Amino acid sequence: MSRTALAWSVAGLLAAMLLPWYALQEGLDSGAWLGGLWSSEDYGSGFAEVLAQGKWWLSPALLALMGCFGLSLLPIPRERRGTCLAFVAGAGVVLFAAQAWGIGLRGWTAGWLTALFGEMESRQVGIGAGAAVALIALLSLLSIGLALRGAFGGDAFVAGAVTAVATSILLFTAWPILRILLQAFQNGDGAFEPALVIERLSAAKIWSLRCLSGSGRCGVAWNTLFLAVACGAGTTALGLAFALIVTRTSFRFKKTLRVLTVLPIVTPPFVIGLALILIFGRSGLVNQLLEWSLGVPPTRWIYGFQGVLLAQLFAFTPVAFLVLIGVVEGVSPTLEEASQTLRADAWTTFATVSLPLMRPGLANAFLVGFIESIADFGNPIVLGGDYGVLSTEIYFAVVGAQLDYGHAAALALLLLVLALGAFFLQRRVVGGRSYATISGKGDAGLPVPLPKGARRWALSVALPWATFTVLLYGFAFMGGLVKVWGRDYTPTLDHYIKAFAIERSASGLIWSGAAWNSFWTTVTLAAIAAPLTALLGLLAAWLLVRQRFVGRAALEFATMLSFAVPGTVIGVAYVFAFNIPPIEITGTALIIVICFVFRNMPVGVRAGIAAMSQIDRSLDEASATLRGRAPQTLIHVVLPLLRPAMVGALVYGFVRAVTTVSAVVFLVTAEYELATTYIILRVINGDYGLAIAYSSALIALMLAAILLIQLAVGDRRLGRRAAQLQGSRA
Repeated sequence: MSRTALAWSVAGLLAAMLLPWYALQEGLDSGAWLGGLWSSEDYGSGFAEVLAQGKWWLSPALLALMGCFGLSLLPIPRERRGTCLAFVAGAGVVLFAAQAWGIGLRGWTAGWLTALFGEMESRQVGIGAGAAVALIALLSLLSIGLALRGAFGGDAFVAGAVTAVATSILLFTAWPILRILLQAFQNGDGAFEPALVIERLSAAKIWSLRCLSGSGRCGVAWNTLFLAVACGAGTTALGLAFALIVTRTSFRFKKTLRVLTVLPIVTPPFVIGLALILIFGRSGLVNQLLEWSLGVPPTRWIYGFQGVLLAQLFAFTPVAFLVLIGVVEGVSPTLEEASQTLRADAWTTFATVSLPLMRPGLANAFLVGFIESIADFGNPIVLGGDYGVLSTEIYFAVVGAQLDYGHAAALALLLLVLALGAFFLQRRVVGGRSYATISGKGDAGLPVPLPKGARRWALSVALPWATFTVLLYGFAFMGGLVKVWGRDYTPTLDHYIKAFAIERSASGLIWSGAAWNSFWTTVTLAAIAAPLTALLGLLAAWLLVRQRFVGRAALEFATMLSFAVPGTVIGVAYVFAFNIPPIEITGTALIIVICFVFRNMPVGVRAGIAAMSQIDRSLDEASATLRGRAPQTLIHVVLPLLRPAMVGALVYGFVRAVTTVSAVVFLVTAEYELATTYIILRVINGDYGLAIAYSSALIALMLAAILLIQLAVGDRRLGRRAAQLQGSRA
């Protein structure tokens, strides 16, 4: 560890000396050491003189790196070295953060700092490469120091992983959300008034229960809660039905069913709502058919609770399936065979052995469905009608005529409370019991077929839903193959040609279609974000399940923060937090990638936690007995057993990066236009044919990406015998 500490100290010092400390446009050859701490003519000046002339507040971070460099060379005992490293590096991190947030574009960022130190003529822009590497070095040295003192079992890798995950979540999830939530306690002039949040949250529009007596509408808080519970329960039941059919029956079209299961997740969010309107809307096919055949006047029944719930079930069932598929596969056949040996019938075995072992997956699937529902605004905005929810109220508060950030922040705070309640309920349901079914022992049991009742239930739920999915997407795709849906059904490819035309010239191919620019930008950024999302999510899951450290429960909830807040709030929060120093990245591709990663990471975390709960700790202990270190155990033992969760995290990370709308609508620029924002503009302009054609191309792209991810990651091999499962041979 001393050598590693020495290497990080040298890396931090070299970065501070050779890379721009600030985000300078001039680049590395500008001669701006420490981002302007001294200029090219100051190279020969003494350090003290330079600090006196320039930005003296940068010295603590540099001095901390120098101190860690010296401590790495001194011949002192391990524990004392760790204590000193942790103290010096920790002080450097604290002072780095203090100067970064304390000094901005106009000097001191707070009045009490001005009163304490006096007026400051100089200014400070956002950090650059030098400051970023120096901060990473200080954090690494802090984790090494903690490991040397015996924290995290004395394992530097675990200490570094906890530090990296916690710091990244703090910077890119907790800080932006805290920044926007503070608006709930501030008045229009920015003054702090805690009583305002009570006033903003006590309105009758939020808590009214008049709908129960039939004398009015329920408040948006109750609407959100009712919808979320129904969505969580429905998506969990549907996801379980599909997972059981795919893993425990011999249904002939399992692969087709699996594709249909994940199809809604690769669809831009408004396409499902648009398809439902085309079928069930007032001018939809069903209403027209009922009026023509039975004389039933057209209705608007699709708008409201039932329409939003139907759209959310379509949109979020794939997420529940991705969480549950690995858990269902992980149930040990040996335990089921043991139950049958004790003369339990198939249904008793399923109800008392198999299903209880799936409890972590069921609880996590419900949690994800619940939180997805409360944070969703795309479906309620299209199909909600008079049924208001918190996410739409937040959206109108942010982008509407009122432009009331305080009201939006108060409602976002209420959403966090709902998410926190669901989170603790999930932990209570799962409890502290062990659900491990994958161990180092041989497990050659035969997978037990589903009992007839469970198989019939799964097929009766999944097959009609799959059929409805085919019809829904069939009508949606037809909208891109006719001139004008509802008026002119003449077949045409004009919409596809307009979007994806390619011309040949003397210099080569020209991507002349109107959609190509946003298409390539979206694919590139999603391809960068997806592996980072999966890596960070599964690493966090491994830490939360396998390690014991102070603040583990807080870190677990923090991983869900970005999931519980509507995308519009996340987008506005990122603009608030990263449009000014110390991290100025608004308008860049980097902020879009970061938003993708931390917005989508929670699904990888929940899938990883659910799957890892089934892996016995004896495998880790066996690796440690053979002198395998933590990273070796993680890479060679744990990750191969997490392939279903890895596929789920990669698939979700990629497709949600391609299809997300609300979280990035405030972050895109003309240079970095995304596919979904381009499609939304087409919908606003009434060009539904082009929008659906573009969406169809994205769906084809993402289905191909899912297949490639599955082939690249592969299947989990548990060394079990295969059996001819009983089931439908349709």
